[in-house]
Order: sequence, then C-alpha cells, then structure tokens
Amino acid sequence: MTSQIEHIPLLNKQFINSRWVASAGSRVLDVMNPYSEERIAQVTAGDAADVDAAVKAAQQAQPDWQALGGAARAVYLDGFADSLKARCKELITLSATNNGKPLAEAGIDLDDAIACYRYYAKQAKALDARQGELVSVEMEGIEARCYHDPVGVVGLITPWNFPLVTSAWKLAPALAAGCSVVLKPSEVTPLPEQVLAEIALEIALPAGVLNLLNGDGEGIGAPLTHHPGVDKISFTGSNRVGEAVMQAAATRTASVSLELGGKSPILVMDDADPAQAADWVMAGIYFNAGQICSATSRLLVHKDVAEALYAALAERMDALTLGDPLAEGTDLGPLTSARQRDVVQRYLDIAKQEGLAVVRDAQHRTLPTQGYFLAPTLYRDVPVESRLWQEEIFGPVLCGRSVASEEEAIKLANDSAYGLAATVISGDPERARRIGRQLKAGSIWYNSEQLVLPETAWGGFKRSGIGRELGPWGLSAYLEVKHLVGPEEV
Repeated sequence: MTSQIEHIPLLNKQFINSRWVASAGSRVLDVMNPYSEERIAQVTAGDAADVDAAVKAAQQAQPDWQALGGAARAVYLDGFADSLKARCKELITLSATNNGKPLAEAGIDLDDAIACYRYYAKQAKALDARQGELVSVEMEGIEARCYHDPVGVVGLITPWNFPLVTSAWKLAPALAAGCSVVLKPSEVTPLPEQVLAEIALEIALPAGVLNLLNGDGEGIGAPLTHHPGVDKISFTGSNRVGEAVMQAAATRTASVSLELGGKSPILVMDDADPAQAADWVMAGIYFNAGQICSATSRLLVHKDVAEALYAALAERMDALTLGDPLAEGTDLGPLTSARQRDVVQRYLDIAKQEGLAVVRDAQHRTLPTQGYFLAPTLYRDVPVESRLWQEEIFGPVLCGRSVASEEEAIKLANDSAYGLAATVISGDPERARRIGRQLKAGSIWYNSEQLVLPETAWGGFKRSGIGRELGPWGLSAYLEVKHLVGPEEV
C-alpha cells in the first residue's frame, strides 16, 4: 500500500549524553502502522560506534548519579511519571498507531508505566535508609555494615509488544539504584520510547544518565551486549536472542536479567462458573491480540464444565470487534507487524495439517480488508504432542484440553518448557490458592484477570528467563551488595 502521509519523519539521530547527535549508522529501517499498512516513520539503524559513544557517556555520568543518593534520584523518577501523565493523550494515540493495540489497552499500558516510575521513586528514597545497616554477627567486638551499590552501566533492551511498560520496568529501577543506562527500543515500535529522551531533557536529568539508541539487533543489540563497558544487560524478548545475550555476557561474567518466552496455562476447575471463567479466559489470551509473553494460551478445563465454557467463549469471541485501534469500541487490533502475522499464520497452517478441532477461527468471521489481522482462534481437544500446544505462538490463538481431575490439570500445566505465568479459576478461593502453590510459574493469578502490579515480582521459571522485575526484587537486580566488616565502635 502506498503511504498517504506526505512527510515521513526520519529519526536519524541518537540520544547520547543528553544531546541528539547524528547516527553513525547508514541503514534506514521503516516503521509501519499495522492497521493502515503505511510507513509512518523511518529510523536510521545505529551501529557499534553509537554504542561505544553511549557507553562512554554512561560511564562518565554514573559516579555522580550514584553520589546523588536515592532521595534526589526519586525526584527525577517522579518527573518521568509527571511528564508521561501530561502526555497521556499523545502517547496513547502514538502507541495505538505504532503498535496496533486498541486505545483502551494503550491507556492501561501508560497507566502501568506511570505507576512503575512512582513506585521506584519511593524505593529510591527507602534505599537511603538501608545504606550502612548493621548486620547481626556473633563475633564479639566486630561489626558488619551492609551497603547497596549500583551495578554500574546497564544496557536495557525492550520488546515491541509493550514499549512504554517494559522500558519502565527496566529504566525506573535502574535509575533508582543509581545506574546509568543505554536503552535500545525495538526497531518495530520505536516511536513511543522517544518521549523518554524528551522527558530526560525536560526534567534536566544529568547528562549521560539516560542514552537512547535506535536500531536493530545487528547494529545496536549485539554491540551493546558485547561491550566491555556494560556491567549488566536486561533483555525482554525471544529465547533465541536471550540465549545469545547470555553467551555474550558470559565472556566477561556480566550480569543478565532475561524475561523470555511463555506458554502459560489457565486451569478452569469443576466448581468454576463457566460464564465468569470465560471472561477471564478471554482477557488472558486476546489482550493485545495475544502478543503477550504471559498469555494463558493453554486452557485446561474440567470435563464437567467444558461444554458450557466452550459455548461461552464462542459467544464472546463472536462479539469481539476487530478494526481500527484508534476507533472507540475496537476490542482487537491487528498484529504489530506483517512478520508476526506471518509467524502466527504458519501455526494456523500447522493446525490444519494436524486436523485440530476448531471452535472458532477465520471461517467464523470477516476480517478487516486492511491491516495485519488474524481472527481470534480457539481449538479444543488439542493433543499435548501438537506444536500449537508446546510452542509459544504470540498471537490470538487458544488451545484447550479437557481434564478429569485436579491432579491431571496440575500435571499438564507443569508439563512445559516454560514457567512464566498461570491462572487458576475455582469457586473455592482456598482451593485455587492451593493449586497455584503447586504450579511451576513465577506469577500465578486466581479468580482474576492478569493483574501486574509494581509491588509484585515479574519473571519466570525454566526457559521463561532469569531474575525478576518489579517489586523490591526489581530494584535488587540493579544493585550489588557490599559488606564492611571491622572493629565495633566503642
């Protein structure tokens, strides 16, 4: 489709040391609107020279940023929250345009990002009180004091599905801890995160504390993960790239935090209300068109309520409005890129080859004539050997299986290479919590939608990653523990 936009913005500069400077790279990447299929911007892909300049700026800035103390750093974190809130309407529209998510979902993302900066402003203040805490020791005449120092320079690599949220989850605790940062947004959705550089200038964040580099994995990601001046990498994305990040960090024993894939289960027990359960199932898989790492894409439903649940899901799926993300009332937007649409389509083709039983798919609705759309899809009685049951699809595709007992549901839920999240639905909250304790996952919801709170940890077991974001654990990920031990003061 030929773009109807007369002036295509070109992001040909990098934000280094609080200045927009010409990129050292020469390749130009297109930024697309996934609904109109139009090019809405272009980005000059940076290269290793940009990374080196940004890391050097961060290294120079980090000692003074650390020396400010947590209370002073908290002022800047609150500044990010205030400025994001002031730009609310602009950023919601921009996220819907660049990412394809409906306005309501973009609004939730922005609210979550703001809450994250507020939370870590408080954590930064509290960090001051923890410095020099006495540690109880049994040796007479000896005292030990504990300090929490920032890791140093950190490289933050964010994904395309939740740009403002995932950058907040990394940037806020890193700044609170006293780290300086080199941030690489996704080249697919780079537009929302450009505002972070604008805000840094607006609130007079010290030069070099935040550096933002546009580009892809080849030009920015790989040089950043290999750079000897980067003390830690925090990455959210695919397992394939996460493994490469680990390998690069291992060559210099650098710290890593990895939030990777998921194939999360949702368990609907025999005492659940099928109508209420259907609402929670829908929210767990079709939010953001299923492009969410914690998507509960494996449905384990007790046989006694299976038919009622499938009927309720079919009714709700038929009622979904697919269309323009900027239009009020749109429930499901397009997938964020043509590439991701094609990835998901290949799984739908596999489902046909495997002969999976369809409850709802593209045969049951008319898709918009433009945009990277796929129909919300539901299969039932999916064999555990199916690739659709085993692999992360990252799209609006739900696979269901009936179970005969609680024990079978737990066993099948845990039978996965991933362990990011899970949901349990039961008429008995105590039973739901008991089942949840037996699931191998980092975040488990019961009788609710996926509530991601700044106070609770985020991260997974097994192949879903290493480390935790959010909560005090997210702050600890950017801190080194130091003990000073010596004669007790008299």
